[in-house]
Amino acid sequence: MKTLHGTGVALVTPFKSDESIDFDALRKLIHHVSDTGGVDYLVVQGTTGESATLTKVEKREVLSFVLSENKGKLPIVYGLGGNNTKAVLAEIAETDFKGVTAILSVSPYYNKPSQAAIINHYQLIADQCPVPVILYNVPGRTSSNMTAGTTLALAKHPNIIGMKEASGNLEQCMAIARQKPSDFLLISGDDMLTTSMAAIGATGVISVLANAYPKTFHLIIHSALKGDFKTSSEATFQLLDINPLMYAESNPVGVKALLQQMGIMENFVRLPLLPASAELQDAIAKTAPKLP
Repeated sequence: MKTLHGTGVALVTPFKSDESIDFDALRKLIHHVSDTGGVDYLVVQGTTGESATLTKVEKREVLSFVLSENKGKLPIVYGLGGNNTKAVLAEIAETDFKGVTAILSVSPYYNKPSQAAIINHYQLIADQCPVPVILYNVPGRTSSNMTAGTTLALAKHPNIIGMKEASGNLEQCMAIARQKPSDFLLISGDDMLTTSMAAIGATGVISVLANAYPKTFHLIIHSALKGDFKTSSEATFQLLDINPLMYAESNPVGVKALLQQMGIMENFVRLPLLPASAELQDAIAKTAPKLP
């Protein structure tokens, strides 16, 4: 799965003022992140894509559109997970995976399952999914953490190829890196920890800010993968001030405001999120670095 090394961009889903999907803006975004040579693969309908508020039909329309615009240029990872195992399996059965390299499947949220239950959930998904599975641990959203032991147990499954780790717990990530199979992908789920994660064996990042700064993230991760941590760190430092603003009113509110200011899309989200406040938009305008 070396095709999934480097930067994966968690694509936002642009909306019009009536909350319908803005496919013209999505086209502009796809070319912004891919034509520059900045990102290595596209992640469609992850959390940043507001997957929680898109219908099944809309999700498939977005995936089909991205596949059409991408024209096979970059690998595609599709977000497909949830907290109802049977519903996830049904969605897998109904999905056309032609052109999809792998799925990114979030750990079950809200239910707060045990570690054994999480393992059973993912094993069923991996058994039935026709493409490889990337695990996604994000305790800040799911209210439950996947331990290093759980990740390592699941890494033994032949159809589970990696983990997007967004716990922010570097010791946990180190425990995974120490014992994981050599071909198991450890992927940073925190933009600002990408350099640190690469230093302990991560193969890349699935990034929010890469929507706006694809070339900067290419520099961050590929410098780190070459062992040039000085260059990687210096590139990351340029994003330290803007990064917290991306989450001040929840993701993807901040990055959509930034992308609006860059002329890529409008600043619309779906309830229960609201567009960035005037105060946040002003802070982003004053803070955003002028980077490629």
